[in-house]
Amino acid sequence: MLWGTAHLLSMHLSLAWALSCYETESSADFNLPGDYLLAGLLPLHGKCQRVTHRPQVTLCDRPGSFNGHGYHLFQAIRFGVEEINNSTALLPNVTLGYELYDVCSDSANVYATLRVLSRLGTRHVAIRGNPQHYVPKVVAVVGPDTTQHAVTTAAVLGPFLVPLISYEASSTALSGKPQYPSFLRTIPSDKHQVQIMLLLLQSFGWVWVSLLGSDDYYGQLGVQALVELATPQGICVAYKDTVPSSARPRDQKMQEIIANLIRCNSTVVVVYSSRQTALVLFRSVVLANLTGKVWIASEDWAISTHISSLPGIRAVGTVLGVAIQQRLVPGLRQFEEAYARAHKVAPGPCLRGSWCSANQLCQDCQAFTEHRMPTLGAFSMSAAYNAYRAVYAVAHGLHQLLGCASGVCSKGQFYPWQLLEEIRRVSFQLHEDTLMFDDIGDPLSGYDIVAWDWSGPRWAFTVIGSFMWPSVHLDIDKTKIQWPGEDNQVPPSVCSSDCLDGHQRVVVGFHHCCFLCVPCEAGTFLNMSDPHSCQPCGQEEWSPEGSSTCFPRTVAVLTWDEPISWVLLTADTLLLLLLLATASLFAWHFHTPVVKSAGGSLGFLMLGSLAVGSCSLLGSFGEPTPTSCLLQHAPHFLGFAVFLSCLTIRSFQLVIIFKFSTKVPPFYHTWAQNHGAGLFVAVSGVVQLLICLMWLAVWTPVPIRDYGYMPQLVLLECTEAHSAGFMLAFTYNIVLSACAFTCSYLGKELPENYNEAKCVTCSLLLNFVSWVIFFTMVSVYRGKYLSAVRVLTGLISLSSGFSGYFLPKCYVILCRPDLNTTQHFQASIQDYTRRCGSS
Repeated sequence: MLWGTAHLLSMHLSLAWALSCYETESSADFNLPGDYLLAGLLPLHGKCQRVTHRPQVTLCDRPGSFNGHGYHLFQAIRFGVEEINNSTALLPNVTLGYELYDVCSDSANVYATLRVLSRLGTRHVAIRGNPQHYVPKVVAVVGPDTTQHAVTTAAVLGPFLVPLISYEASSTALSGKPQYPSFLRTIPSDKHQVQIMLLLLQSFGWVWVSLLGSDDYYGQLGVQALVELATPQGICVAYKDTVPSSARPRDQKMQEIIANLIRCNSTVVVVYSSRQTALVLFRSVVLANLTGKVWIASEDWAISTHISSLPGIRAVGTVLGVAIQQRLVPGLRQFEEAYARAHKVAPGPCLRGSWCSANQLCQDCQAFTEHRMPTLGAFSMSAAYNAYRAVYAVAHGLHQLLGCASGVCSKGQFYPWQLLEEIRRVSFQLHEDTLMFDDIGDPLSGYDIVAWDWSGPRWAFTVIGSFMWPSVHLDIDKTKIQWPGEDNQVPPSVCSSDCLDGHQRVVVGFHHCCFLCVPCEAGTFLNMSDPHSCQPCGQEEWSPEGSSTCFPRTVAVLTWDEPISWVLLTADTLLLLLLLATASLFAWHFHTPVVKSAGGSLGFLMLGSLAVGSCSLLGSFGEPTPTSCLLQHAPHFLGFAVFLSCLTIRSFQLVIIFKFSTKVPPFYHTWAQNHGAGLFVAVSGVVQLLICLMWLAVWTPVPIRDYGYMPQLVLLECTEAHSAGFMLAFTYNIVLSACAFTCSYLGKELPENYNEAKCVTCSLLLNFVSWVIFFTMVSVYRGKYLSAVRVLTGLISLSSGFSGYFLPKCYVILCRPDLNTTQHFQASIQDYTRRCGSS
């Protein structure tokens, strides 16, 4: 609201100034009568604030201030009108006239706009009036040139829906239909120019850039749009400022800008500016000897010969720009030459045979001299063509509105809004170029990407790429670009260099382009879609530190077909065969003294319990299942508990028989009559059975996938390794081992055939050591070979029990049958009795 008030006040002041400077009559040179008039707003002079007389239309009435660019616009509109009037197809029996106004200042633009408004007709505000009483004179307006002028004119003419077609005003602010309902243009909108600039920066990997804009609508809105779109695209603005158009190279403001450009350390500088302000900037850049930069030019100065001809401009670096696609107006050069001859104007330096092509400018195409016809440079060439096709857009709108397709136009009266609707719908081809407008009045045309070239004797610009709608792809030939530096390589423009793969960016400061590189932790990886945070790998995956991807884990399990499994299975099978062979041997020699001294029937129970423990070891091979987990440890502990119980009671019975039967006869008879040995074994086995059942019920072993051992492995195992049930069953067996050891030690003085203390002690000690080794391994190692260690521990404990108790007896039966006789055992007992008696 505040801006609107200030703008309206500015318009009133400008109007007062304009009316004080100009009379309301137009010069005949600006006027061509016709059935329908076309108003053109053109910058014919550089400055006209001091003009106090009527704006006469002569080529060089003010030497040194005449605008050659405006001259070509002037001739392009005249040329287009004359072509249309000479054609019998577009507007037959209708003459199109024009009134051209010089808008060389804000006040002149306000004057011209109000002048056009007064020429609309006698009932230009009577929306519901009778069209028969509506006598339009000016039906459409072509121009003005700058965004600032276009905003003023569009705001005044918009409420009356007078078609306004600009050839140079590219600001996105003018696309707002509620504020400027009648505005159209033949130059692409800055919206697309900003998108192209961002694509250009991205194509070269430039993310740390400086941004300068002119202090007008064009620069301010362009800079604002760039800032808004740059951050989502990953581009950071290292430094942003506005260049005052009235500044001089040695002004303090310009020195500050140059110093900041050096300090921010960005290689690329985007200059979104008008030609006049860019000229001020580069005069300061050359004076400060600022070199080695890459300058990105907006379309208003991208092919400006005034800037490219500055002394010392070659040293500033590489200049890339976004330019309107260059098109010539066929026949315009001959039209201007004829006009020059008719008005006795000397031709300019480029008039004779050196017209500029669409790809390259000759160095001669620069400012014209006094009393010479202006040279048609590349920038004027584009603007002239846009003004030319704006005239044709109005003619095609009239063609549709007046029904000229039948061969005869109906010269009826109409309102401006009716013509506006027809112009918005036009679609025609002009010299192999199709013109049509989108919903907001912007043309569907493209841009060229240009590079300034100083390699030859003359300056030139080269088209290195193009951009067309609706595609969002930018095609660039990078081999045509000359970069600063001897190596001719694309210079980087980044705050921080790219991180290595697997390193996340930790932002430092306020800009996301300035960061430290930190490696991702093990178990995480860096997805390039989010370079600022590492993501965890899946449960079945792993990754080392600083990784950009995850790898599948290796399944670790002791399979049946591994060499170590074959060794253990062979040992377990051999143990089972030995147990079976021993049982057969004892059964064959059941009534011999050795078998009887081994416990008789109790020996078979001991062999069977060892066999049960040996079979339970088979559950440690292969991938764990619920059944194998249940049978993996509990049967082993139960079988070994029964074996230890039998060993304990066997040693205890020998001690009672030889030491307490005569000393404490009642105890011995009670023990023998009540089957104390069998009762002890049964009770002891039942206790261990209950412990195992509680273990399996409360701490049920189940298969698990353990991911915590090693990052690259998933360990398949059961959950019983450190459960309370496991430790309780193991502790019970330790207690039984201690009892067996105690009872065996008490019988160390028994007859030799009954003295088992040495062998039992060795076997129990070996069993104890094996389990110490097992628990040590569990504390320092977890992997698939832990199952192998567990099987080996079980085999050692079972084998030690078998070897310490049964192997000596098998040796006597098989190798010393002379010791397996009743006489030998009786002699041994008698010898023990004599020794006890003598002692």
